[in-house]
Amino acid sequence: MRTALVTGSSGFIGYFTSLALLEAGWRVVGFDSLSDYYDVTLKERRQQMLSEHENFSVINDTLETPDRLMLLFADQRPDIVIHLAAQAGVRHSIDAPRAYLNANLIGTFELLEAARAYPPKHMLLASSSSIFGANTEMPYREADKVDTQMSFYAATKKATENMAHSYAHLYALPTTMFRFFTVYGPWGRPDMAHFKFTKAILQGDPIDIYNHGKMQRDFTYIDDLVAAIIALIDKLPDPAHPVAGDSVSAVAPFRTINIGNNAPVSLMDFVQAIEVACGTEAIKTFHPIQPGDVPATWADTSLLNTLIGPRAATPLATGLQRFVDWYRGYYKI
Repeated sequence: MRTALVTGSSGFIGYFTSLALLEAGWRVVGFDSLSDYYDVTLKERRQQMLSEHENFSVINDTLETPDRLMLLFADQRPDIVIHLAAQAGVRHSIDAPRAYLNANLIGTFELLEAARAYPPKHMLLASSSSIFGANTEMPYREADKVDTQMSFYAATKKATENMAHSYAHLYALPTTMFRFFTVYGPWGRPDMAHFKFTKAILQGDPIDIYNHGKMQRDFTYIDDLVAAIIALIDKLPDPAHPVAGDSVSAVAPFRTINIGNNAPVSLMDFVQAIEVACGTEAIKTFHPIQPGDVPATWADTSLLNTLIGPRAATPLATGLQRFVDWYRGYYKI
């Protein structure tokens, strides 16, 4: 039985990734700080559900705790590492940048040091579509230059990619960086748009729409994202054997890859889909664009399709209906 270490295992993406691994016959070691960035009871409930599986164990601690990950690697010797733990949120990084420094940079450094000492077969780390920053050429491609991040959150994700590349080069650590594009679905984070909009609509409160609605996002349903992560576990980057259109580094077993839907949706169409799912029209309040935000994202998924094959994407209306149904059930509305 293979062992996977999943950091951020009690988070939104971490929970569903851990669950998929368990169902596929893996032993999963979870790691999560259960931070109070958002409602901890959501994280605790996800962790409780994972703990019902006999092949799941978890450690609750912070990534940046000195030597904590080193001891964990020495004890568990994971075959693969899926690093999803991070301080998330573009806007929060303006108010609390030190949290991003600690979790995203120092925490990732501790992880890389542990992997250097006890190398897994594959390191799979979460990055973000936010790193494309001020880029305007669409769709975003892995080979695009990404030097114009618009938020400190995005800057820490770009730094994570650079740190991981250096370790991949120096210590021959096969490493894949996931650039996630606006993930949504049941059990999502309360600070995300689909969660906030649903809550406000069902309560009869107004929703805030920024950039006067002139926004586009490449929305990715959680099940589609997790299926891609699992399919990429055994797709190790190899500079000597690149695939067509590969982003693999010329000097390291290191690859960046977009995981998105390759189908940007306007913010107003997104709101309308939530209104339909809720059965209620939203009260809308329009505002200018917020600092750190980008007006559009759009993933080129050609490399993803080359590596794992084309996959059917969950329609936005279907995904949002599943979220609203979960929300009503979880909050008893």
